[in-house]
Amino acid sequence: MATKRLRRAGVSPEICERLQRQHIESCKDLLSLTPLEVMSTTGLSHQNALMLLQTVSKAIAPPVTTALELWKQNAVSCFPTSLSALDKLLRGGLPCGTITEVTGPSGCGKTQMCLMLSVLATLPRSMGGLDSSVIYIDTESAFSAERLVEIAQSRFPDYFCSKEKVLHMAGRVHLFRELTCQDVLNRLEKLEEDIISNAAGLVIVDSVASVVRKEFDTTLPGNLIHRSNLLGQEASTLKYLAHEFQIPVVLTNQITTHIGERGSAPPGEMDSGFVVAALGNTWSHSVNTRLIVQYVGTHQRQILIAKSPVAPFSVLNYTIQKEGICLSGNDSQDTLYEGTDSGLQPIRVRTGFNYNLTKSTDQTLP
Repeated sequence: MATKRLRRAGVSPEICERLQRQHIESCKDLLSLTPLEVMSTTGLSHQNALMLLQTVSKAIAPPVTTALELWKQNAVSCFPTSLSALDKLLRGGLPCGTITEVTGPSGCGKTQMCLMLSVLATLPRSMGGLDSSVIYIDTESAFSAERLVEIAQSRFPDYFCSKEKVLHMAGRVHLFRELTCQDVLNRLEKLEEDIISNAAGLVIVDSVASVVRKEFDTTLPGNLIHRSNLLGQEASTLKYLAHEFQIPVVLTNQITTHIGERGSAPPGEMDSGFVVAALGNTWSHSVNTRLIVQYVGTHQRQILIAKSPVAPFSVLNYTIQKEGICLSGNDSQDTLYEGTDSGLQPIRVRTGFNYNLTKSTDQTLP
């Protein structure tokens, strides 16, 4: 909350303008100053400077609430994904006010999921959308406007039947290509203004790991600490924005391989490595909901609910079609499998959320 802009914290426009001349724009910037520095910068008396600091401090203090208020709020604050089985498990869809991470190997459909969610967010609320704009931060140059339009027209042909509606939808998806860590940080610092000015109801970062893993060699001394600090800043800002505006924030993440411990494999199987979501345990605690996407066969893939405050560990089969992500099963399009992958092979569940991809028929979630 300390990143909240001063003009949204009850500070007068005149004082905001004086502070902005000294590059003091957020509550954190102001609260880092002493009363004497505030007096010098704003021209206020000592008493008024203290009152200003007190006002800003109260504006960012976490509000006291009750479990009942949270329960009522969460009951209506979900963003449906249009995948009915997934929405049912998540009790309505992706929870607003929190961070949802989609992680998995390259080519599994993480960006396809982001594009589909972007289309959904622009739809009217009567169709399950948010009737809002989208802030889409692309760090891998993977965004495709052509694919966005194709998903829209294929998934909702009756609604996107005219060129005007397609253009209106595309105009509400605001794309920012940020290809370095500093660029991403700078964008996140301005994200509050972007959300307000564009009336955004969804923020997507695709992907959070790309630039970090390229710029930080964690085998070099000190780099791991710097990377952790950077990720902490990013997570803190995104969690604040999600909570402040009660909107869903969706991130994609990559995977990394860990070598399995000797003797960890079941009898009759060789010890092997396993893959986990990138960026480490500290980052994983910043994520409220984690969806894992992974391969099963050439065309079949799976979504795993690996972490959620409301949903059990579950597995759903899906394919990628012209209309985006489509759940698939034997009896209906949205078939749910819990604990097994529909008889293909049992899924071994262990402590944590690491999962084994050494074989397509042996998916392990620690």
